[in-house]
Amino acid sequence: MKIYTRTGDAGETALFGGGRVAKDHPRVAAYGTVDELNATVGWAATQAVDPDIQARLGLLQHDLFTLGSELATPPARDGRTRPDVPSVPIQRIGEMEAWMDAADAELPELRAFVLPGGCAGAAALHVARTVCRRAERTVVHLAAREDVSADMLMYLNRLSDLLFTLARLENHRHGNGDVEWEKNATL
Repeated sequence: MKIYTRTGDAGETALFGGGRVAKDHPRVAAYGTVDELNATVGWAATQAVDPDIQARLGLLQHDLFTLGSELATPPARDGRTRPDVPSVPIQRIGEMEAWMDAADAELPELRAFVLPGGCAGAAALHVARTVCRRAERTVVHLAAREDVSADMLMYLNRLSDLLFTLARLENHRHGNGDVEWEKNATL
């Protein structure tokens, strides 16, 4: 099977379960940004030193693929049935909260805004966090026009919080402190 099909050369793409839309359709933007998030999380996993963080990021990548498949599948309409795709793993939201609670018990209290950076793993996690926030915004944009699972929005919101916490944890376990924002920073 060839990777190229030439069917998208005119600026449209097929959705899972049928139908074609423009490549700038909000649904395509949403699952495309979740795919970008997944790639960024994968990159962050290669940069992180802590094996617990690497393992969790790998698990989250599977979740993000599930989210992408759900977003790529429009609601049933026009006589089409919706293919069976896995749902957002809602139990993971509670797991992410537990991971954050455990990390917060280990981390120094957060008393200031934190600049993205520190060690390579933490910087990569901060990049993933910002891509996650963008993915969340694209899914919110889609949800204003079409049915989107509320669980998906909750998952992405919690994931961005987790990525922030994991960035702090990676820095902490790497021996770096948080880089705090200074209002009047100078050289």
